[in-house]
Amino acid sequence: MTTTLEQRLNAYRRILDISKQLNSTLEYGALLQQIVAAVVEILNVEAASIMLQDPSTGELRFEIASNLKPHETERIAVPLDRSIAGWIFTHGEPRVIEDVTKDPKHYRQVDSATQFVTRNLLGVPLRTHTKVIGVVQALNKQDGEKFNGEDISLLTVLASQAGVAIENARLFQQSDFVAEIVHELRTPLAALRASTVLLRRPDLPEAKRAEVYGLLEEETERLIALTSDFLDLARLESGRAEMDRRAFDLAGLVRDCVTLVSPQAAGKDIEIFIEIGEVEASGDKSKLKQVLLNLLTNAIKYNRHGGQVLVSGYINEVGMVQVDVRDTGHGIRPENLPNMFRKFYRVADTANTVQGTGLGLAICKHIIEAHGGSIWVESVVDEGTTFSFVLPF
Repeated sequence: MTTTLEQRLNAYRRILDISKQLNSTLEYGALLQQIVAAVVEILNVEAASIMLQDPSTGELRFEIASNLKPHETERIAVPLDRSIAGWIFTHGEPRVIEDVTKDPKHYRQVDSATQFVTRNLLGVPLRTHTKVIGVVQALNKQDGEKFNGEDISLLTVLASQAGVAIENARLFQQSDFVAEIVHELRTPLAALRASTVLLRRPDLPEAKRAEVYGLLEEETERLIALTSDFLDLARLESGRAEMDRRAFDLAGLVRDCVTLVSPQAAGKDIEIFIEIGEVEASGDKSKLKQVLLNLLTNAIKYNRHGGQVLVSGYINEVGMVQVDVRDTGHGIRPENLPNMFRKFYRVADTANTVQGTGLGLAICKHIIEAHGGSIWVESVVDEGTTFSFVLPF
C-alpha cells in the first residue's frame, strides 16, 4: 500500500508529539516503554526492541522488548560480530532485512530464548550527541507489507530523539543517585568524626569512652549497610544484576530465612509462624532470600514486644506464587503507604527510633519486578502490616 503525503505528514506530527514526551521523561523504565510503543505504533509492526551496549563486555544487551516481560529479556546478550544488530551498531547505519532466514548474521538464539519468530526487521542505530549507544529494531511489518525508505526515515528520526532522551535519563539517574548517596553518608561520617574527637580527650570518663566506642561500632555498621545497599540498588537500576533462575522449594527457603532472624525475634519475644505447603517457585534463590530477609527483619523491627509474624506461601487465584509476611505491629498510616517503596523513604513516626537505610524495600521492589512479579503493602493502624509479593509460577 502506497503511503500518501497526508499519512507521512501525520506520522511526522506524531513523532514530534512523541519527541516532546520523551524529552520530558527522566524515569528510565517509563522512557524505554514509551520508545518501543512509539515504534510499534508509527511503523505498524508486531514488536520493537531496544539494545544498548554493555560497557563491561562490549556486547549488546536487551533493555526492553514490547512483546516481552522485563525478566524475559534481562539475560539476553547479542554479540557485535555475529548479529544484524551488531552490524548496525558498529557501522552506525540503518539496515532492512526482508527475510531474516536468509541472512547469516541473524542471531537465532534470541528467537529461541523469547519464543518469538522474526520474519523481517528494520534496525537503526541509537545515537547521542557524540556516539552510538545501541540499536532500536522494528520487527515484522504488519499486513504483509515491506519496510520502505519512508519507514527508515521515520525510525531514524525517532531514534535520534530516543538516543538523546535515554542518555539524559541515565545522567539524571546517576546524578540523582549520587546526590542521595552523599546526603545519606554525611550523618554517619559526622558521627564518626565527632567520636574520634571525643576519644582524644584525656579527661573523658571511662563510662563515656565505652559509650563512644559503642557509637563508633554502630555507625561503622551503618556505613557498611549503606554502601552494600547502594551497590545492590545501583546494579539493579542499571540492569546489570543478573538473575540466576532455577526451581527451588519455597518452604525450605522461608525456613532458612526464619532461622536467620530468630535471634532478632527472640530479643523482642516475637513468635514467627510459617504456613507453606509444597510450593515450588522459580527464580534467583539468593536474590529472593534477600527480599524475604528484608521483609522479615522489618516485620520484627516494627512489631510490638511480644508480637507475632506470620509467613504464608501459596498459589493464588491467578496461578502465581504469592508470599505474605504479616506482622502485629503498630501499622502504617494510609498517607505513608504509597511511598513505602521509594528510595530513602522512612516513616517519620519511627525514623528516629528504628535504624535503617531506607533502601531495603526499594531493592525488594527491583528484585521482584526483575522476576516479572509485583510487590505491595497493606496496613491497618494499631493492627499490623502485610507485605506481599507474587512471582510467575
